[in-house]
Formats: sequence, C-alpha cells, structure tokens
Amino acid sequence: MGFFSTILGFCGFGVGISMGLVIGYFLFVYLQPNDVKHPEIQSIADQDPKSMLRMLPEIPPWVKNPDFDRVDWINRFIEYMWPYLDKAICKTAKNIAKPIIEEQIPKYKIDSVEFETLTLGSLPPTFQGMKVYLTDEKELIMEPCLKWAANPNILVAIKAFGLKATVQVVDLQVFAQPRITLKPLVPSFPCFASIYVSLMEKPHVDFGLKLGGADLMSIPGLYRFVQEQIKDQVANIDPRWGEEFTFMLEEPPVREKLHVEVLSTSSRIGLLHPKETLGYVDIPVVDVVNNKRMNQKFHLIDSKNGKIQLELEWRTTS
Repeated sequence: MGFFSTILGFCGFGVGISMGLVIGYFLFVYLQPNDVKHPEIQSIADQDPKSMLRMLPEIPPWVKNPDFDRVDWINRFIEYMWPYLDKAICKTAKNIAKPIIEEQIPKYKIDSVEFETLTLGSLPPTFQGMKVYLTDEKELIMEPCLKWAANPNILVAIKAFGLKATVQVVDLQVFAQPRITLKPLVPSFPCFASIYVSLMEKPHVDFGLKLGGADLMSIPGLYRFVQEQIKDQVANIDPRWGEEFTFMLEEPPVREKLHVEVLSTSSRIGLLHPKETLGYVDIPVVDVVNNKRMNQKFHLIDSKNGKIQLELEWRTTS
C-alpha cells in the first residue's frame, strides 16, 4: 500500500501542477483588470506649476536657458563614431589600469585581477546643450551638459588564495555638467597649451554591481552609501588654478598679511545670486620674506574641510 500511495501522490502532484499552470495562463491572458486608466496627455502650457517643477530637470538646458546652444551635430558625430570610440576607450583604459593593478595587488595578497569583458555598450553619451563664455583673456571656456544612460558590460575576475570571484558593472548612468577651459590660446596646433576641467555641481552617477551574479546594490543601505561616496570623491577632485601674480614693492611689508579669499563662481546673472564665500586665509608676509619661498596647503577659515595650496616666492632685485 505504501508503494501505491507514493505513486498516486506523485501523479496527483503532477496533475495538480499542470492544471494550475493551465488555469493560471488562461486567467492571465483573458482576464483584463477593470481599474486601468489611460494616462492623461497635456501640453506643457496646460501643466500646473508643481508639474512644471517636476519636469524642469528633464528639460534640455537649451530649452529653458538661452545661454545654452543645441549641439545635435556633436551627438550625431558621437553616435556614428561610437562603435570605434568604444573599442579605443576600452583599450586605453586597459593599458592605463594594467600597471596600476600590477603595482597594487601585491599589497593585498591577490594573485591576479583581469578584465574578462570590457565594453561600454551600444548607447553613446549625449550632450543636452553647451554654454560658451566670451572673455577678454586668451582662453575658451565651455560648459557642456552631459547625460549618459549606458548599457556597459564590465566583468573583472579576481583570483586570490586559489579562489576566483567575478565583479560585474552594468546599467551605468552619468549626469554631469563640467566646465572645460582651454588656456592659453596659442597660434600653433592644437591652438591651446593646457586643458582645465572642473565640475559645476556634484554629478549623478548610478550603476549596477554584481558579485558572482548576485546584485550587491540590493543590499539595504549599501546603494545609498556607494552613491554618496562616488559623488564626494568625484566632486572633491582638487581644482588647479595656474595663475601667477607679481607685485613690485619698494621694501618688504613684514607687518602686512596676504589675504586670499575663495569665492564660488555662479553661472546665474543677477543680484539675487551673488558669489558665495567659501573661506579665506591670511598669510603673514614676513614668513614669505624670511623663507624666500613657500609651497604648502592652507586650511580655509570659515570652511569645514576647505583647503587651498599656494606657492609664494620673495625675490629681490639687485
């Protein structure tokens, strides 16, 4: 009896599963929910103020700001060249990362770190607009608005202690507004001597991270922590200001102090958006005169973590 009961139990289980799948399929296909509503489509002019504010970040800058120009031709150029740019960028990234990895892995007792797959995907970045500043100096200042929703496949294999782990980066999103300065402009190719890049605000960086196929970003609290760390690290890249000032003095002003104040640059025009003070530092000139030369970082007063590096030199003429 026990044998026949087992056989009948398996048969009943199989028949029940089959009937459940068939019934569920027909219910899913033929039963339509009654509470589904079609979205209401309105023009922008008919939107209320709250809806407009929610939509404002998604509107391209050239629509809401007359200072930005459309750069569709750049997007078309990048789209056409992207298959080749993808391979070139990935090859360059591998060449740059290889010596750095070889230098660092002995410190952590790791056998090897290799790229099994490295591609930026089929979706190129797009420029939502570009602002160009006109100045009296020999320089060119541009502020492109970059948005990139990519589908990369970056698979890194890590081997240590006889074990192998794979880390995969997928679904990358980058929204940033850098400021690119070409200075000074010179009459020889490429017509500028140096490039300075800074960020006008903290960029938005989002991506998926998998370890051995498991989504690490689904761990509670880890996603927000990683996002904040990336934003802070990218935004806190030390900006460099390569200006040099020379002052001619008849005698050493040993009782004076050099006052250096750091101000934030505002892209908005008007009295309602003045420049904001980020901090200042007072340096006794007598220290520069006695040491002849100083090159060090100073903590900005009235700033929590702000620092500025200055190189000061006292020269005497015969």
